Amino acid sequence: MAGRPTKAELEAARDRVIQDVLPPDGTRLRVLFCGINPGLYSGATGHHFARPGNRFWPALHRSGFTDRLLTPAEEDLLPSYGLGITNLVARTTARADELTPQELRDGGRRLTALVERHRPHYLAVAGVTAYRTAFGRPGTKIGPQPDGFGPARLWVLPNPSGLNAGWSLERMAEEFAQLRQAVEALAETAGNTGG
Repeated sequence: MAGRPTKAELEAARDRVIQDVLPPDGTRLRVLFCGINPGLYSGATGHHFARPGNRFWPALHRSGFTDRLLTPAEEDLLPSYGLGITNLVARTTARADELTPQELRDGGRRLTALVERHRPHYLAVAGVTAYRTAFGRPGTKIGPQPDGFGPARLWVLPNPSGLNAGWSLERMAEEFAQLRQAVEALAETAGNTGG
């Protein structure tokens, strides 16, 4: 698709599914980022976190996960950084609040299987409210979580949507950077213990 999607193209993208960005089986991920679900803009373009104003890609770069600012169309480069993307719910909607609690819970079960298969060092869920609903954890706060997620450690990030006015790009990038530092510390520890 060239240029920005039209209103008709956005509406036609409702309920589309965007494929996960994952490395080949057997290639371990440093971080699997998990969004809530794709928005209509992502559905129309076929790329995750694609809406202008979404802060995922700038936060990823500013935090040091990538050496340059990637565009959504370059998402296929993420596995070369040891990163991947999935969503709790695969279908596109105009707003995350269009999802039912059951869809979120079902998505949580699918996510559990995906993490077991790909075994990321960290699962990073971008959206604390969706995480609380999907996993029945109403008191969850942003940041590292005491419980793991199968074989992965768990970090809950703020929703990078431009609609999340409570988090500036700078604050969001700081949270992403704390995650990156934890990932690097884990790799260093594993290297020192031969693991």
